[in-house]
Amino acid sequence: MTMAMTLVHTRYQLLRTVRIPIALIGSAFFPAASMIFFVVPAAGDDPTGAAYATASMVVFAAIISNLFGHGVGVAEDRAQPWDPYTRTLPVGLLPTFAGRILTGLVMMLLSMVPVVVIAAVFTEASVTVGGFLTALVVLVVATVPFMLMGLSIGYLLSTKAALAVVQIVFFPLAFAGGLLSAPDAAPGFVKAIAPYVPSRGAVELMWAAVGDFEVRPLPVVTLVVWTAAMGALAVFAYRRDEGRRYR
Repeated sequence: MTMAMTLVHTRYQLLRTVRIPIALIGSAFFPAASMIFFVVPAAGDDPTGAAYATASMVVFAAIISNLFGHGVGVAEDRAQPWDPYTRTLPVGLLPTFAGRILTGLVMMLLSMVPVVVIAAVFTEASVTVGGFLTALVVLVVATVPFMLMGLSIGYLLSTKAALAVVQIVFFPLAFAGGLLSAPDAAPGFVKAIAPYVPSRGAVELMWAAVGDFEVRPLPVVTLVVWTAAMGALAVFAYRRDEGRRYR
């Protein structure tokens, strides 16, 4: 019963998202534009460099998709009369919540398609089938903190405030994590702060999946710490919202 209701909620949320395609276009635009204007001219002829750059842009797309999809999406849902009603249904919160997570996962994977297509058509980037499948698994796991961050923003803030915060947060996360430069070509101050932001751990794992990059322990530990912290914040944000609206 729970699985069936989860699939119903997933289908509903996907249909609602598809009817407003700008949501998907917005998530894919910045990474795809970065591929066209920066990666293709600068690293398109270098198979290794192009593969690393593509992995970086895929993580960039995943960050944007999770922050906007869960952050702004949850805030918008909370503002609708339908949301309080669904929380009172006997089936409980799980189908709605799981449906949102599955929808976010689908949208995240779709947002990376333009990046991968551009890399395949306009660059010399190459990856084995095993490397590609490993990268998909790594992407899903390594972007969990950004999903939790989005949920935290969505449950803590109003729609307008959530939109503003997401717009402020997503680019610094990408820049500070070194997603906008080659693995060893980031400015000095970025190299200093990168190990302490979650995007660095995520992108290093992606680089390792598509190439021979050696992952450092500190960024991975940081990624785990951020995941735990964002998970705790998301639980707090949900309980706070639940207490304010239904107590």
